[in-house]
Amino acid sequence: MKGKFKLSAVVQILVTAFLAFLYFWVELPPIHPRSPQFWIFLVLIMVIGLGVHFAAMMWEAFRAGRNMTLDLGGGLAALSSLGKPVKFVLGFIAFVIVLMVAANVIGAPIFNASRYRDLITVTESDFTQDVAEIQMSQIPVVDRDTASRLGKRKLGEMSDMVSQFEIEEDYTQINYQGVPYRVTPLTYGDPIKWLYNRSEGLPAYITVNMVTQETELVRLEEGMKYSRGELFFRNIYRHLRFHYPTKIFDEVSFEIDDEGTPYWVASTVGYRIGLWSGKDINGAVLVNAITGACTYYDVADIPSWVDQVYASDLIVEHMNDYGKYQSGFWNSIIGQRGVLRTTEGYNYLAIGDDVWLYTGMTSVLSDESNTGFILSNLRTKETRYYVVPGAEEFSAMDSAQGQVQHLNYVATFPLLLNVSGRPTYFMSLKDQAGLVKMYAFVDVEQYQIVGTGETVDAARADYAMKLSGEEGVAEGQEMAEISGVVEAAFEAVVDGNSVYYLMLEGDDAVYTAKSQYQNSCHSASRETG
Repeated sequence: MKGKFKLSAVVQILVTAFLAFLYFWVELPPIHPRSPQFWIFLVLIMVIGLGVHFAAMMWEAFRAGRNMTLDLGGGLAALSSLGKPVKFVLGFIAFVIVLMVAANVIGAPIFNASRYRDLITVTESDFTQDVAEIQMSQIPVVDRDTASRLGKRKLGEMSDMVSQFEIEEDYTQINYQGVPYRVTPLTYGDPIKWLYNRSEGLPAYITVNMVTQETELVRLEEGMKYSRGELFFRNIYRHLRFHYPTKIFDEVSFEIDDEGTPYWVASTVGYRIGLWSGKDINGAVLVNAITGACTYYDVADIPSWVDQVYASDLIVEHMNDYGKYQSGFWNSIIGQRGVLRTTEGYNYLAIGDDVWLYTGMTSVLSDESNTGFILSNLRTKETRYYVVPGAEEFSAMDSAQGQVQHLNYVATFPLLLNVSGRPTYFMSLKDQAGLVKMYAFVDVEQYQIVGTGETVDAARADYAMKLSGEEGVAEGQEMAEISGVVEAAFEAVVDGNSVYYLMLEGDDAVYTAKSQYQNSCHSASRETG
């Protein structure tokens, strides 16, 4: 009997370990005491072990009774014999509950308002100096929805791939060789197609040029062996967990380096308040999607080609805490003096070799206007605040839609641009089928100034004309003769007169030439606002 008991104990341990491994395989919790998932995993192991032990004792009772049904008396006896294990497991569960409650209380904003405020460092800056004016031909016009449509169309053209692979809907925005792109990998169509293709891996990824809308399916000499679509150890999340069992991971995004090599960027989490409060990013693991090679970098050492280390939602969360707790916790509830929050949406702006998150800052009273806006670097978390009171984004979208209300076009979330030194919202106008039909420029400070057109240049010219009408011509303005090669020209009728908008090569200014029947003369002026 003694030998049988030892054998039974070994079997119970093996069964418990197997069930615990299945949970670990599926959920992939970090083995780290500063992760709530780790403590839940420990509780689950103990509950599983207790259940397996109880089931083994019930089985012994069943065998001793030599019946086809479980013996009730034997079952109750087995249950009563579990007194110490049950007490231990219940005691551990109580300990974990107390630990979680205590950790949440210790890390609560009521005790740490200033620490939540300081999760992000914000410096006030000048928009016109930080954000250079870009050429109209370099304005990104592709949002995630449009990129998705373009990507599906491109894959549909590839007869050798469309039956085996699908496109992931990531479409990460990156700067690739100085140009804003959206990139996303292919994935396997279903488990059967994974089985047929896994030895070669995923053969390509999709790139969408956000300026020209040019979409390319980039074929790889060697397929990507590590992805979300893999079912076993090559699944990117499982690959990361088994290589870094103690790391706490945030989001995993797809990017390509300057040579076009595909990578997975997995941000790692560190907590700056209490046990697991004040979530922040302390580094990232870069995984070569082809070879699976992993390299960890501290947040300050991450290569410059990586664009998205901080999740946009995390930046927004930190900015909301920054705006909420400027004057302490109680002020955020009572009085709310100077309390700000981000607007309901964000977009991205390419500056240099980095991608910056843009969102407006408004008061908690939701008065449909912004006090300013922020730009936050998604690789370094450098954050700048610009005091520019004006319309919040959805008001600007409504204003743009109002200009073409007879067409029922819908505006995309705005992109913030520097147009002749003025912060300006730029957005695409889509029809009900999701196709881009027009473009709009809306002045941030005076959102009733809206320029629209069927091309970006035409919309920019219309915007310049509206600004000219709003600002007027300065008294005593000197006239200057300018010559150049006309790059684009547009005509519009204003107050019964033909107005021509001219753009010269190498010159960002828009020139207006007003043709009036009276005196049969032409006048031209330079519009930079």
